[in-house]
Amino acid sequence: MAEIVREVMTPGVVAVGPDASLVEAAQLMRARDIGDVLVAADGQVLGVLTDRDITLRAVAIGADPLTISAQTVCTPAPVLVEAQAPVSSAVSLMREHAVRRLPVVENGRPVGMVSLGDLAVAQDPHSALAAISRARPDHEPGTTPG
Repeated sequence: MAEIVREVMTPGVVAVGPDASLVEAAQLMRARDIGDVLVAADGQVLGVLTDRDITLRAVAIGADPLTISAQTVCTPAPVLVEAQAPVSSAVSLMREHAVRRLPVVENGRPVGMVSLGDLAVAQDPHSALAAISRARPDHEPGTTPG
């Protein structure tokens, strides 16, 4: 069983700058088939922007996604977890802050993300959440499901 966050995280960072438009961020999410990106500058995490943030904090109120910046809509100052932290610390942080994903940092710089699904796969690979997390999306990026 995995003991440290680095062993369960999704490595690599997908980020946009704070001035990126929501359209740019959404296009990056679509191209990478992901639901969130970091908002970062100079190697520092400023926020996390999810597809839900774009929908509820911008589109639902009629804001123009071409002119609204990622930093305006993201969740600022997100809870971070160190790559060398015990997996139990990530679980505790998610529980305490009611979040489903955490940016993973090493010496303050982002190196990956750890999600509730990543933890489910690592902690209980036979659980329903682990099975769902391992499953491929039911559609290809750029298409609409059925």
